[in-house]
Amino acid sequence: MGKKLALLVLRLLMNLLLISWISLWIIKPTILWIQSWRQAEDTFKHTFFGYYGLSFAVFSLPPIALCIIGLIYLSFLPQHHRLTRGGRSAAITVSRLAIINSFIGIVSCFEIIAVILFLVFLAWTFYVRVNYDLKKLMPLKTMNLYLWQLKYFRVATRFGLLAEVCLSLLLFPVLRGLSMFRLLNIQFAASVKYHVWLGTGLVFFSLVHGGSTLFIWSISHHIEEEIWKWQRTGRVYVAGVISLVTGLLMWITSLPQIRRKCFETFYYTHHLYIVFLVSFLFHAGDRHFYWILPGVFLFGLDKTLRIVQSRSESCVISARLYSCKAVELVLPKDPRLNYLPSSFIFVNIPSISQFQWHPFSITSSSSVDKHTMSVMMKCEGKWTDSVYKKVEEAAISDTKINNITIRVEGPYGPTSVDFLRYDTLFLVAGGIGITPFLSILQELACENRLKSPKTVQLVFSVRTFQDINMLVPVSPILFHPIHNLNLKIKVFVTQEKKHSNGPTTLKEYLAQSQVQTIHFGTDEDFSRFQILGHESFRRLATLVLIAVLTFLGLLIGLSHFFIPNEQRKKHSNSMKLAASGAMTTAKEKVPSWVPDLVIIVAYVIAMTIGGLAAIILQWRRLHRETLRMTKDEVNPQGSNFTELTSIAPIEEHVIHIGERPKFKEILLEFERNLRGWSSIGVLVCGPESMKEDVASICRQRFQCFGVDDSRTIHNKVNLNFHSLNFSL
Repeated sequence: MGKKLALLVLRLLMNLLLISWISLWIIKPTILWIQSWRQAEDTFKHTFFGYYGLSFAVFSLPPIALCIIGLIYLSFLPQHHRLTRGGRSAAITVSRLAIINSFIGIVSCFEIIAVILFLVFLAWTFYVRVNYDLKKLMPLKTMNLYLWQLKYFRVATRFGLLAEVCLSLLLFPVLRGLSMFRLLNIQFAASVKYHVWLGTGLVFFSLVHGGSTLFIWSISHHIEEEIWKWQRTGRVYVAGVISLVTGLLMWITSLPQIRRKCFETFYYTHHLYIVFLVSFLFHAGDRHFYWILPGVFLFGLDKTLRIVQSRSESCVISARLYSCKAVELVLPKDPRLNYLPSSFIFVNIPSISQFQWHPFSITSSSSVDKHTMSVMMKCEGKWTDSVYKKVEEAAISDTKINNITIRVEGPYGPTSVDFLRYDTLFLVAGGIGITPFLSILQELACENRLKSPKTVQLVFSVRTFQDINMLVPVSPILFHPIHNLNLKIKVFVTQEKKHSNGPTTLKEYLAQSQVQTIHFGTDEDFSRFQILGHESFRRLATLVLIAVLTFLGLLIGLSHFFIPNEQRKKHSNSMKLAASGAMTTAKEKVPSWVPDLVIIVAYVIAMTIGGLAAIILQWRRLHRETLRMTKDEVNPQGSNFTELTSIAPIEEHVIHIGERPKFKEILLEFERNLRGWSSIGVLVCGPESMKEDVASICRQRFQCFGVDDSRTIHNKVNLNFHSLNFSL
């Protein structure tokens, strides 16, 4: 009872903080807010808290506090939090598919509603500020502009506010350990697209803002003078140009056409975000930066914690080389580290590259393998090809290779066993997209799974016969009856024809599969290389609290030391005048770079303190919590599956050669074999075209808001589409 009450209170606090922060953004452009904020500044400017502490507490603290409370909330949830069973009520939901397009991908109704509300907010902000500017229009003394040029200049300036809104939300979707999207059970791989949308909006509004400003300066013959002017207060325009150029460069290199072919270019160019954010701070000033500080603060701390975790080196215990040029790596982990199916980790192998990190789905189940975790990668790129060659060299080498050093970040994944809520599962995998389903199948087949789907259909589409080998890790499940689990598999080989003397069944194909296993090390104590995972939710909340208190204390202290009270008063007044378009003499203004540097110094020290605290916690885990592991434990002889030994072997699975899967026909056949009404979880992992085909079938059954289509109301099934990304 006490735990439920605590969860209720925490949920109410999170909703209150979220509503408060959204309300601040809505009233921010109004005259009412401007006047109220000036009164608040006058009240606090002579106190110890000061203007800077007030700005941080009002503008930046609510989302950070939401993150802290959210982490505490997650710590109270059961480790394998499960959702309720799907039913007819599950059809009435705004998460139904609405748009399926090759350009923008698969978009749900919930996402459309969120985008519409966001666009309405942008329109509201733009209209209120432009309307106020045009009413209070004052000519610029430094430039002789026509009336239309002056109006256009003011409108272009306000496009910068729209870019600021996008930037304030830009970094939230790419948080990993501190992600707030997990409160909505949205995984990192799914939330990345929101980062892409916001980044595109940011670049568009920034281009309009910067391009229009440069255009006005050029026709007034002041472009060189204005760009290189380093104003004591207000805008540092050269910093704005730097921010625009770096942002545009990051956006161009992140386009799919470039990212997929030149991943290293995309990866290294994206680290220009440091230059971008610092330039934005010097260009916009501290008053605007406090609005985007929550995302920057949490992202910086999240990055720091990830660096601390990735400092610990692990090793590859064993590896499997598949004839389809895929490799599976088995890594040691702490037996107490649990993760859910469809989780993933980021992997770095220093001997290949010191800086590149790549995400891979975990193919093992922590319910089955207590001491190890496995990942599988298809070696089609430069980095993965290097991994394959390294393992291959170890296999053919005459000298025994002790280990391959590896660094791991994660695991990251869902907070609930979402797929267990369905009566039936329909799984669709394309190529290496089989990896998350390997983990799901092992989870379903392990012991003590009383409340799980009873019927599972897997459709696996591959190009060649050799690709079928990727089913080897779950072969015990495929060919030995599992208690209370009816599993059927349809394999489609699309680019090869049947061999006259070759195998004809899936069991024969897997029996003849060319899979080579390589063991590394001898009698090492693998406990020194255990993957511990990230810190617990409560420890993460503590680290965030330490960092935010450090930042706030330094912000207030450094402001009092470097900006005397009289100067703070003048700075506050000058910022108000600058916001209204009025100009004052430079002698009356405090240099804008002083409070900007205060923010940077406080930020760097806060991140350092947070990182040191994380190092101390990690050291304690390594020296006090690590359990000794033997070689037999990390190389178990069997799996923890529930088997019925008295039942004859199950019927053979089906292989289709030289044809592509017709998902609509397969799904209809699958539905006809079901008895009564059923809630079907449709999980897809593969190429985008495959996801779109399956999503289109699911959308045909329902309208946007989940109301059953009258033409299909006789069907006693409820299709629930889920996309699992196997690449970022």
